Amino acid sequence: MATPALQDMQVGDSIPALQLPAISRTTLALYAGASGDHNPIHIDIDFARSAGLDDVFAHGMLSAAYVGRLVTDWAGQQRLRRLHLRFTGITRVHDAPLCTGRVVERFTHDGELRLRLQLQCVNQKGDVKILGEAVVAAL
Repeated sequence: MATPALQDMQVGDSIPALQLPAISRTTLALYAGASGDHNPIHIDIDFARSAGLDDVFAHGMLSAAYVGRLVTDWAGQQRLRRLHLRFTGITRVHDAPLCTGRVVERFTHDGELRLRLQLQCVNQKGDVKILGEAVVAAL
């Protein structure tokens, strides 16, 4: 079933989900290079173990970028009015992020129809890693 046009979305409607491949060590190394965030907790297993962890884990902002991509792939960057995210868990190597969103409010602000979305990113087990909210212009 096709997703309705933005202006036709109603409270309770879901936006198309974004399923990502499992996080690999290569993903983390590439993200570290692209973002400039070379914190060893994300890329050096020996460092992670010395900190009491079993392994490295994904940068929080990598998962946040996936949630942002969920919204902008669907609505477009020019329609994004607000994005608020809260980290709730660590995304580990081999986790496969699934980002989802649904409409929780339709409202008008300064004459512009807007949609408030509830967002989340979970791993393959359903463990929540990020919760958030976005506001997008629907027209």
